[in-house]
Amino acid sequence: MNSMLEAVNLSKEYPLPEGVLHVFKAISFELHEGDLAAVMGVSGVGKTTFLNLLGTLDRPTEGKILFDGEDMLSKNEKELAEIRNRKIGFVFQFYHLLPEFTTLENVAFPLFMRGVDRQEAQNKAFKILQEVSLEEKVNIKPGELSGGEQQRVAIARALVNEPRLLLADEPTGNMDWKTGQMILKLIHELHQKKGLSSIIVTHNEKVAQFCHKVYLMESGSLKLLSHP
Repeated sequence: MNSMLEAVNLSKEYPLPEGVLHVFKAISFELHEGDLAAVMGVSGVGKTTFLNLLGTLDRPTEGKILFDGEDMLSKNEKELAEIRNRKIGFVFQFYHLLPEFTTLENVAFPLFMRGVDRQEAQNKAFKILQEVSLEEKVNIKPGELSGGEQQRVAIARALVNEPRLLLADEPTGNMDWKTGQMILKLIHELHQKKGLSSIIVTHNEKVAQFCHKVYLMESGSLKLLSHP
């Protein structure tokens, strides 16, 4: 199976007034085509930092990140922004929807950023909103939606550009478990349907059970666990 994403000896540290905070040191990770992987760990262990590095939203202190064999750290910010826009979909715990935009406009926004024709962008946005069962809410603004509906909008936005990689940071952390299960089942379904490679960061073992591979981050290291 081909390796899509690889982290090699990745380290991240932040300078503090009284020394240095070492988040993690020399961790390695590999995501194959079609993998649905969970990265588990307690709050504050560095899971979000790790996901941000893999998604090129931040740069490591040391190490390499390879996407399709290409060294992402050799790219400039413009090149990385292009890769993020076309190849990576992000889902966050707090949705990050634009409150003044409708559901349709929020989902179409990444396409607008790429310069896609407005009508074509809205057509693509509507199609994926159908896939997350929100076609009847296209003209509704985020403030009028439930938490689960807002996360479905966020998932649709993450996938409207047809990325190959989906990165989800605590996608159910802001909702009750019943709603969270619906979101996880949707991610799982879309992962398979669209041939994605996906990583879900979570502190919840029940979330990890939806994934094919489970990694545990603790004490600055990352290890592969047996399947839950």
